[in-house]
Amino acid sequence: MRLVFAGTPAPAVPSLRALIDSPRHDVVAVVTRPDAPAGRGRRLVRSPVGALADEHGIEVLTPRRPGDEDFLARLSELAPDACPVVAYGALLPESALAVPRHGWINLHFSLLPAWRGAAPVQAAVRAGDEITGATTFRIVRELDAGPVFGTVTELVKPTDTAGELLDRLAVSGAGLLVSTLDGIEDGTVGAVPQPADGITYAPKVTVEDARISFDRPALAIDRHLRSVTPEPGAWAEFRGQRLKLGAVGVTDGEHTGLAPGELLVERRRVLVGTATSALVLGEVQAQGKKRMAATDWARGSRIEQGEHLT
Repeated sequence: MRLVFAGTPAPAVPSLRALIDSPRHDVVAVVTRPDAPAGRGRRLVRSPVGALADEHGIEVLTPRRPGDEDFLARLSELAPDACPVVAYGALLPESALAVPRHGWINLHFSLLPAWRGAAPVQAAVRAGDEITGATTFRIVRELDAGPVFGTVTELVKPTDTAGELLDRLAVSGAGLLVSTLDGIEDGTVGAVPQPADGITYAPKVTVEDARISFDRPALAIDRHLRSVTPEPGAWAEFRGQRLKLGAVGVTDGEHTGLAPGELLVERRRVLVGTATSALVLGEVQAQGKKRMAATDWARGSRIEQGEHLT
C-alpha cells in the first residue's frame, strides 16, 4: 500500500523503520511536527522521525496544523491508501481523516480502552499495572475511541521506568502495526468497536506532576517516580531548591520512625521517610550540579539531622 506515515518522537522510529523495510508497503511521505529549537544554541532540530525519513530520501511534511490547506492539498496529491500514525502529537481534523481510503491507523501504547490519552505508559507504571501493551485502531473524532484492529501485550517489570517500558512497546508495537497494515491490504483484518467498560484516561504529564510527595506509601512513591523517568523527571525540594531524583530502593519496613521526607544519612546509603517504610535514594542531581550518587551528594551537602525533602 501507499503510505503516508505520521509521527514525531523516538518511540515512533521503530515503526517507520519497519514500514520502510517492508516489501509490501511504500512510504511515500512522512508527516511530523515542525523542527524545534534544542540544545544550548537553540538551533532548529529535525524530529527523530523526520531525520530517519531524510536518511531514506522520503518527503517530509511539517505543517503547523494538519488542517492547513497546503498540507491537505499535498496529502490528497500523494493519494495514500492509509496513514499509519505513531505519537504524531497533533489532533487530526475531519478534512485530513477523509483523505486515505483506509483511514488513519494509530498505534497507541496501551490496551484500549484503558489509558486513552497522551501518556498511557506513564499511567500504567504509576497505577502498578502488571500487564499493558499496544493497540492499533482507526482514528475517529473522539480521542483514542476508534475501532480496534489488533493488540500486543507486554509484562510490566517491577523495576520498569516509563522509558524502559516504552522502548519495548515501540519495538513490539512496530511489528503489530506492520501486520495490521498487511491484514488491511489482504482484507483479513477488520476493526472491532472498543468495549464501553474499562475506559480510563492518561493526560499529558507535566513537570509539576513529577514532583514527589513523601507522605504516601513507599510503593506508591516508587511507582510514581518510575512513571516520570526519564521524562519529565522526578524531583523534590531540598533547602528551597529543586533536587532531581533517580531510582530508589524500597526497604522492607526499615526506619518507620522517619517522618515523611525526613533524611537519614548512613555510611553507604541515604534514606528518606515515607508514610510506610523508608526509601533508599539512588542518584540525585542538585541545581547546577552533575548527577551523582546520593551518598556523595549527602556528604557534600552536610545534611543535618531532621532535614527533609519536600
